[in-house]
Amino acid sequence: MVKLNKIYTRTGDDGSTQLADGSRRAKHDQRIAVYGAVDEANAALGIARLYTQDQPDLDGVLERLQNDFFDLGADLATPETDAFEALRITPAQVKRLEDEIDTMNEPIAPLNSFVLPGGEPAAAHLHLARTIIRNAERLLSAASEGGDVFSDAARQYINRASDLLFVAARAANANGQKDVLWVPGANR
Repeated sequence: MVKLNKIYTRTGDDGSTQLADGSRRAKHDQRIAVYGAVDEANAALGIARLYTQDQPDLDGVLERLQNDFFDLGADLATPETDAFEALRITPAQVKRLEDEIDTMNEPIAPLNSFVLPGGEPAAAHLHLARTIIRNAERLLSAASEGGDVFSDAARQYINRASDLLFVAARAANANGQKDVLWVPGANR
């Protein structure tokens, strides 16, 4: 378990931060940027959940996602080594996201256009969280090209999380009835 007695440590004053295995990286390092974006998405989810309290099924999914985002952050903050036992995202967590996506998407009519971020406040915030987690996915890809190694489950989880947030936004928009649809060329 995590125990935080003192919030400031001064160890990052030099522009570095500590990974879960004790190694240090620059605060602008690509690995740090990945789990920083996951943290940012989690904060956006917290705002979205201010508007989903009257939808207990949806709010429950988002609460689980927020908790899993901390698991994901721990996974991403821990380089792949045999010397350190780390909390890792599991294939079962990825599968749960897929099942939740399918369940939420079932009552929603198929799309015939792209959805503009908006509609209900919860949906707008869920779209914001979706774009932030998509950014985390791009950052993870760049960090991988830079030599960092991430598990397949972590990669898949980030990808499914953005899909889940898209469907969750549609669910928050009265199962798509309040979606704001793109009208190509509408303002020419």
